[in-house]
Amino acid sequence: MKTYFRLLSFAKPISKFAFPYFIFTLLYALFNTIVFSLLMPVLNVLFIQEGITKANTVTQKPQFDGSFQYFTNLFHYYFDYFTQANGQKGALVFVAITLVICVLLSNVFRYLSARIMENLRIYTLHNLRKTVFESVTKLHLHFFNNERKGDIIAKITSDVQVVQFCITNTLQVVFREPLLIIGYMILLFTISAKLTLFTLLLLPVSGLVIARIVKRLKAQALDAQSSFGVMVSQVDEAISGMRIVKAFNALPYVQKKFNQENDKYSNISRSMAKRQQLASPVSEFLGVLTLSGILIYGGSLVLDKDASITAAGFITYIGAFSQLLRPAKAISDAFSNINQGLAAGERVLGLVDTPSIINDLPLAIEVEDFDTAIQFNDVTFAYGDKEILKNINLTIPKGKTVALVGPSGGGKSTLLDLIPRFSDPVAGEIFIDGKDIKALSQDSLRNLMGVVNQESILFNDSIYNNIVFGREGFTQQQVEEAAKIANAHDFILKTDEGYETNIGDRGIKLSGGQKQRICIARAVLGNPPIMLLDEATSALDTESEKLVQEALDHLMQNRTTLVIAHRLSTIQNADLIVVIEAGQIIEQGSHSELIQHNGLYKKLISMQTFES
Repeated sequence: MKTYFRLLSFAKPISKFAFPYFIFTLLYALFNTIVFSLLMPVLNVLFIQEGITKANTVTQKPQFDGSFQYFTNLFHYYFDYFTQANGQKGALVFVAITLVICVLLSNVFRYLSARIMENLRIYTLHNLRKTVFESVTKLHLHFFNNERKGDIIAKITSDVQVVQFCITNTLQVVFREPLLIIGYMILLFTISAKLTLFTLLLLPVSGLVIARIVKRLKAQALDAQSSFGVMVSQVDEAISGMRIVKAFNALPYVQKKFNQENDKYSNISRSMAKRQQLASPVSEFLGVLTLSGILIYGGSLVLDKDASITAAGFITYIGAFSQLLRPAKAISDAFSNINQGLAAGERVLGLVDTPSIINDLPLAIEVEDFDTAIQFNDVTFAYGDKEILKNINLTIPKGKTVALVGPSGGGKSTLLDLIPRFSDPVAGEIFIDGKDIKALSQDSLRNLMGVVNQESILFNDSIYNNIVFGREGFTQQQVEEAAKIANAHDFILKTDEGYETNIGDRGIKLSGGQKQRICIARAVLGNPPIMLLDEATSALDTESEKLVQEALDHLMQNRTTLVIAHRLSTIQNADLIVVIEAGQIIEQGSHSELIQHNGLYKKLISMQTFES
């Protein structure tokens, strides 16, 4: 139940919903119960020639005390009055009018309580979605490298929906149905305590049977949600890589993988459905079985002229008990469904509870300018037991261009990621202007930097919004100036709606070179003093590469630039070239110095190969 109450914590302040809901539900239960208590006086009028027995006669109007008996006595007082004034037909008219009023009030209060519960449900799920999404987006980048994207999406969407329809609906049942059961039990005890005690001996059997049926549902629900996450991942991968799938005739392979997971999910769902659907008819059968026991025992009491219950009372008792079965069945159904909600809730809360290993210190420093240098002091980085960088010592002076070269997998991109704190080193320190970057706030640190990746990462929005990308305070002129530096302004004006043109999912409406130039415009907007460029032209054709390289040349002017490069002209023009192999700096210097050194750099130059 810890998971259940944690999920309910997203409804805070829950009191503004719970108190009115409890009042309206209580009134609904009260009037709903009164409706069936009217059955006995009607039967007395119809089948007892002398009218109402003296035992039920109330000659004085009762004083209000809030008890169930008060409402019973009040009804009998007016019932006696109408019977004496208008006879048995008048009493029937009075009962009919009272019945209509009670049903009307019962349904009004039922509607009001349902409205409040719906508001609570929407409010709770709104807060849960908001918290989950914010928690996910705050996590360190390494987390997303180890998790299936589809599984994360499934937790934010599908799992939250399961929580919505299981947990919050169960909350409604927990509040409303017990009140109905209490109301009917009071009525049953009022009619015959002896028969009700007999009934209570039979009910626990039903509870034990239902508990056995739903025992394994939670474990199955966890498996089902995990399997659904895998399916979403496979769909995402297939759609994203459809060009490759079709190019290599891999449709049968992709379809087979999906169908296997689909079969697994369907089998789990089928098993869960079998148990869930079994709970309802079993509970109904057990209820009827209990009712049969009541018929035999209660009927015997009536036939034996037992003083504890009359024939009219017994018929009323049967009617009230049949209504008692409905909330009892609702509770058993909710109990069978809640396990699925709890399983989904555990997955969602697991995502919320995942700690980010990249956090600001409590008194993080806000930095606004970059003045001297970036320094790496004995920096080591590893993924688990795999060491990526080892004892890196490097100084990048302000205004200089530093090129990182070396074989693929050497750790160049990892070194670049450490500067904006996408990852933190396991040993050593990185300083900007003599300040450890761990002491700086992440927002202010990243505001100093423009980043251009090898992959052009754009969003399904307008060109303008992709360049500005959530940052405030930029004018149209500044955006256009950034686009001009990126060699993007001219082609943007040729699009259908200029800067307001929507570029489609991941910028699919643009060519590779156009997408990269939009990314460069985004990086240069705001004139950040530090640029981090990760193989920004490696995926482009020759013509596009030329345009993008010109944009990059503009970009690097008067800025401190750290660039992973494969283009010879970029490397030759760099102020410092750093050669990285197997996570270590093995050479550094200018182009001419490294050529004279006759080491790995010269070998790479001769091969014209500078891999990422």
